Amino acid sequence: MDALLAALSESGPAQLIRFSRWGYAAVNTAHVASLAVLVGAILPLDLRLLGAWRAVPLEPLARILVPVAAAGLACALLTGLLLFSTRAPGYAGIDLFWVKLALIAAGSLHAIAVQAGPGLASLSSRGRRLSGGISLACWAGALVSGRFLAFVGD
Repeated sequence: MDALLAALSESGPAQLIRFSRWGYAAVNTAHVASLAVLVGAILPLDLRLLGAWRAVPLEPLARILVPVAAAGLACALLTGLLLFSTRAPGYAGIDLFWVKLALIAAGSLHAIAVQAGPGLASLSSRGRRLSGGISLACWAGALVSGRFLAFVGD
């Protein structure tokens, strides 16, 4: 595993991002923008599932916000991988990094399970609240743990 992490850190894209005058800043900015899109779509949907804005129909709201969240997640994963590659062995040695990845995986798998199943609209009121709570906890936890990575390690 150490050899794979070292190779990733020494790869061309990692070197370009790490040593380019604007490379790291550009990828980091794209990562933050992707997170803004992801959380900006998930938060109102989760709050609606938890019972806010009951007058707003869930199905049309989800039809708009789910693809936006998915696009934000895809971009965040790509830019996150690029950022990880610049210090792969260092990040891999931080427990909080693994917590962040576990929360991202849990949030993603939860969303996939809900979308692949009968969908949000067919969930019971209790099921919607549970789904919104799980999603909100996963994504808020991933966001906070990701931000805290700047303050731990090395």
